[in-house]
Amino acid sequence: MTDAAKTEQFVQQLAESQNRLYGYVYSLLGNHSAAADVLQETNLVLWRKLNEFNANKPFLPWAFAIARFQVLACLRDQKRDRLLLNTELAESLADAVEREASRMPEVRPALRQCLGKLSDTNRELIEQRYFQGKSIADLGESLGRKVSAIKVALLRIRRALAECVERHLAEETA
Repeated sequence: MTDAAKTEQFVQQLAESQNRLYGYVYSLLGNHSAAADVLQETNLVLWRKLNEFNANKPFLPWAFAIARFQVLACLRDQKRDRLLLNTELAESLADAVEREASRMPEVRPALRQCLGKLSDTNRELIEQRYFQGKSIADLGESLGRKVSAIKVALLRIRRALAECVERHLAEETA
């Protein structure tokens, strides 16, 4: 493979993985701003390690490993903030998230079906919160509902979606 073809394939896989990498980093940090910063650092490190890229191996596990180190560096650098995760917990969460990420090809179609079964109101709430990134406070204000009511509604919807997805996956393996 030529260097140009290798670089093109790397860039394509990096671009396709941005949402998953962001989700991975965010799941470990729980802060959108910090996750965006760590994702940028991860992208820089990945770019610097272009010569280590192997087009014959899965890209995402390699990228997750680099992202994990960037998350740990972020936690180390911000250690003075007591609200941040300790590194042992971050490592444990990283392992769990990586395991779950490997299930995404099977989970995604089930989730799409389950989202389609939601009421219009609940689907709109999920779309505004998770796809458009609206804050819970903004949702409450725009819908004329209390923040606590929005939190409870989202919790119930997420539980219903999780149960629906698990049912679909169980049916597929049965």
